[in-house]
Amino acid sequence: MSHNHSHNHGTETSEKNLFITMALNFFITIAEIIGGFISGSLSLISDALHNFSDGIAIIITYIAMRLSKRPKTSKYTFGLKRAEILAAIINASTLIIISFFLIKEAIDRFYNPSPITGSLMLIVASLGLLANVAGTLLLKKGSEGNLNIRAAYFHLLSDAVSSLAVIIGAVFIIFYKIYWIDPLLTVLISLYILKETYEIVKESVEILMMSNPEGIDLEAIKNIVEKIPGVINIHHIHLWKLNDNDTHFEAHIEVEDMAVSKTIEIQKQIEQNLHDKYEINHTTLQFECGACDKVGIINND
Repeated sequence: MSHNHSHNHGTETSEKNLFITMALNFFITIAEIIGGFISGSLSLISDALHNFSDGIAIIITYIAMRLSKRPKTSKYTFGLKRAEILAAIINASTLIIISFFLIKEAIDRFYNPSPITGSLMLIVASLGLLANVAGTLLLKKGSEGNLNIRAAYFHLLSDAVSSLAVIIGAVFIIFYKIYWIDPLLTVLISLYILKETYEIVKESVEILMMSNPEGIDLEAIKNIVEKIPGVINIHHIHLWKLNDNDTHFEAHIEVEDMAVSKTIEIQKQIEQNLHDKYEINHTTLQFECGACDKVGIINND
């Protein structure tokens, strides 16, 4: 049995950036809630709730990052790397719940419209936009290689979009007195957020369910491995992602009758091929000679 433990750690987002972003979001949350109640703007209050959820999301993201770095133990032999996947699901699910709540409130506002102070709405939303743009810039780099950071990043990005929408709505209210645009924008913002968070939840659940990572074909792997001299077949394959950076692969490799030391070169070839073509960075191979009766790719026993 062999193990390949190469790692692709990806890009980490600094704790300093997370704390700055969190502080910005809580500050804007307070400002927008006060401004929303004074101006009567539901979309401003909805933006405030999104900002509040952003702050909570960043706290969850930070905790998950710290947990994922904890060393492996006899109880948690993989460590706590999946803490970040759980955090991504929590953050995305929170956004989905908030979005449905705001859609309900917006529908009620359509039937029961109220006057809105557009000028105050415009000022507060502009502050919110600046804070959210700053936050997205701080987290953008880290979001490219980390699903947990990506969930927090989309929190901030969705808020930047919603703040921009509120600003546009404020302009229409100031100049055209079109008050129904406020709940309309709330619905549109919420639908946009639902769309963005769906993919995060889907990818996170697939990782937790240990699904075959997208873009990796088991039949193609079988063909690659069985072309290596000395290999008779590959069977009993298991392929999964521990988190969004670590892909694990294990299988039985039936070889011709040979000394165990002869399998080392085969092992190296398989590991190199899988890493180069599919970025699989943790490989466990069990070499055998006529030991298994069933040699299908998947073992359902």
